[in-house]
Amino acid sequence: MKTNKVISAIFRGFAAIILLQTLFFKFTAAPESVYIFSELGAEPWGRIGSGIAELIVSILLLIPSTAWLGAIGGLGVISGAIMAHLTKLGIEVQGDGGTLFFLAIGVFVSCAIALYLHRADLIRFLQERKLIATEE
Repeated sequence: MKTNKVISAIFRGFAAIILLQTLFFKFTAAPESVYIFSELGAEPWGRIGSGIAELIVSILLLIPSTAWLGAIGGLGVISGAIMAHLTKLGIEVQGDGGTLFFLAIGVFVSCAIALYLHRADLIRFLQERKLIATEE
């Protein structure tokens, strides 16, 4: 059980750190961030909105009792980033060698692992709200 907590903390921390470090670029309108969201036709509202969503997700990921919710949110926001790379931006953006894309893949995998490790919390949440049947 303790091993799962450590593994969870590592993957949740990785995802949160990556998401949090991008906030500086989004909220200060760094040229790379403005370029990305301009290419997507979502500048500035998409940049600021995704930054707010990533901030919320990061906080949820860092709190063990809400890790499952943060993981779901993280999968959602990072799926948008991955799809933007695959459909419009390309793997490499402004000569970054694919760094942003591969960090997004890392966040996706980390959130998926965190959700798996916290699946009991998600199930309990759904059962308490009678959204899924309880085992009897």
